[in-house]
Amino acid sequence: MHELSIAAAILDRVAAEAARHAGARFTKVGVRVGELSGIDPEALSFGFQALVMESEWERLALEIEYCPRVQRCRQCAHEFPSPNCETVCPKCSAQDTVSVAGEELDIAYIEVEDE
Repeated sequence: MHELSIAAAILDRVAAEAARHAGARFTKVGVRVGELSGIDPEALSFGFQALVMESEWERLALEIEYCPRVQRCRQCAHEFPSPNCETVCPKCSAQDTVSVAGEELDIAYIEVEDE
């Protein structure tokens, strides 16, 4: 379950920010997880909750934004969702498309409250 190590890395990043902002209360961390990232959002959430339970981060919430796969046609530049791994452009029928979204695994934000 590599999601647990990803959850630990997220907490490490929050801890690094906490060290830079003494006295601030960290309330939420938001991450973007792409459809093609190989990350199971439920497993990531479960791993995160297991790590923060009964720790100094127990009140830190994890918010996951799921990013679906999006393709871009190299011929006509049309961008289209690809929920069934369909890569043929629906506008011009070209088969030469590239993935432009869905591979994300990013910390999008960290919410902080000043004391």
